[in-house]
Amino acid sequence: MTKISPFKHEYFLGYINQVLPQFVKVHFPSSVLLNGFTHFGKEFNGGLVGSFVVIEGDKYGFLGRITELSLPESERLSLNEKAFQTSDFHPTGKIEILLSFDLYNPFDVKKGLTAYPNIGAKVFVSSGELVQEYMSRFGVRNGEASREPTELGCLVSSPETKVKVNLQSIFGRHCAVVGTTGGGKSYTVSKLIESLIATDNKAILIDATGEYSNYANPDECLVSTLGIDSHFHYTNLSVSDLFVMFRPSGQVQQPLLLEAINSLKLVTILEREKSKFNLTTIEGSESVLYNFIGKNSESLSVEIKDGCLIKQGKPTNPFNRLCSMYSSELNDFNKTNFNIKNLTKQINNECFQIWGDKWDNSIDKKNQGNASSLILRIFQALSEPEFKKVFGFDNVERKDILQEIQNFINPENKPNLLRIAFDKVPYSFQIREIVANALGSSLLKLARIGTFNSKIDLRNKPLVLMIDEAHQFVNKSVKDEYFESTRLDAFDSIAKECRKHGLFLCIATQMPRDIPSGTLSQMGTFIVHRLINHNDKEAVSNACSSANKNTLDFLPILGEGEAILTGVDFPMPIIMKFDKPTIEPDSSTPKLN
Repeated sequence: MTKISPFKHEYFLGYINQVLPQFVKVHFPSSVLLNGFTHFGKEFNGGLVGSFVVIEGDKYGFLGRITELSLPESERLSLNEKAFQTSDFHPTGKIEILLSFDLYNPFDVKKGLTAYPNIGAKVFVSSGELVQEYMSRFGVRNGEASREPTELGCLVSSPETKVKVNLQSIFGRHCAVVGTTGGGKSYTVSKLIESLIATDNKAILIDATGEYSNYANPDECLVSTLGIDSHFHYTNLSVSDLFVMFRPSGQVQQPLLLEAINSLKLVTILEREKSKFNLTTIEGSESVLYNFIGKNSESLSVEIKDGCLIKQGKPTNPFNRLCSMYSSELNDFNKTNFNIKNLTKQINNECFQIWGDKWDNSIDKKNQGNASSLILRIFQALSEPEFKKVFGFDNVERKDILQEIQNFINPENKPNLLRIAFDKVPYSFQIREIVANALGSSLLKLARIGTFNSKIDLRNKPLVLMIDEAHQFVNKSVKDEYFESTRLDAFDSIAKECRKHGLFLCIATQMPRDIPSGTLSQMGTFIVHRLINHNDKEAVSNACSSANKNTLDFLPILGEGEAILTGVDFPMPIIMKFDKPTIEPDSSTPKLN
């Protein structure tokens, strides 16, 4: 263990003269003690606002940060340039207590403050090595093998003090990177990605805007651009996803859409199983009859024409019998295995009333009229070239993104980063939100069966799922024409239950107020860049208890690349400046003429 003495006479600053639950006050015997100095070739800031200090107690020592300096009223009135050069002043200061530690084992950090300094306790400037040593141990549990910490940047108050932390402390309980435009959020995400790659960890990046397109080296990053070189095949969508996309009303349209989907799924099954049926072509028609023997030895048949199931004037018994035979497949709402091109035609085929044991010969005009807006929405979606490209039914060969993910998560395969680019995915029909949510659902299923859990199989590797511009995807709601909303909550479920399964979520957003509080509260680590908006600061403050008011006061004045690093595994908030990543994101602003 590194031997670092936290209390040295050369570092003395003053004495505690007041103790309060949230902070302590210190009296400096001389203003000279606040000056910066050099000791054994190392520079110390002295007693500046933001500087770290240590306080010597009876049983415990305390690490704190100076948050306020002032002069007594009598001395402040006599302050002038001449007096400052010839007289001695006796400032006071306010110190935020960050953590406590055992005096005999300075790196045995106590969570929470079980004791406070006494009046008269000595205050010393903290050495950079001491703070650095604390930070490197954050997130390491007792009995765990010590991991090599990763260098991310330096302290704002002490640039020579490097911030080295364990990645487990950042990602182990999910992570949120937040900050306004221009604060350095994208550079921080890129630095975190580099750290994951360097430590042989796996990560998937959902790149909403193509900002991380510089990650193109095939040895380091596998790139999959949806709609260009890969697709999310529509058969991997759930029935719920289709409902969200096409927004059927709950009155008439939802039952019609569900019936049409079941009918088309049955058509797909019959075409696959046609060897089990006696097929008859109707003369002068493109219709094919699928003939089979029913349960009571009666002859039954269903008619299929142009890939659709015909119901007009047909008995219901054959259809019901087939639905019973293939119920397990038809009732699987996790997949939509049918020809989506025939969906609008099949909805029209569902607009027939049932009378007795057969469908009517005449179409129900009321049902057809109620379904017209749904049919139009589906027709418009299926006609869009981008829609066809993203969902893979435009007869162009592309990679299946789910298969790409399966290959990527194999621990034996390289590289360790998969960037899924969404910049070519259209915004219409909530396609971006639906596809991202469907990808999240797929990873959620894999996590639940232990794919990323090394406790189940030592060959398994945990996975970090990083979502840029997370406010576009996380827990979105889609409303139908009657303003009934449906939630897309795959990422919310990942945040709430997947930590123990080895799937970790890292979201990056400039608008934390748009992230649901339930999801934000599951983030164990926050990297907070400059925030100005009151609602954004409140969202972070409410979700992150360890970032107390004194620390959050620094948010509006943080410079580019500077951030507050805080979380469950960080006994104290760290105000740091992130190093520039080797691969910089393309986040430059176009220039005006």
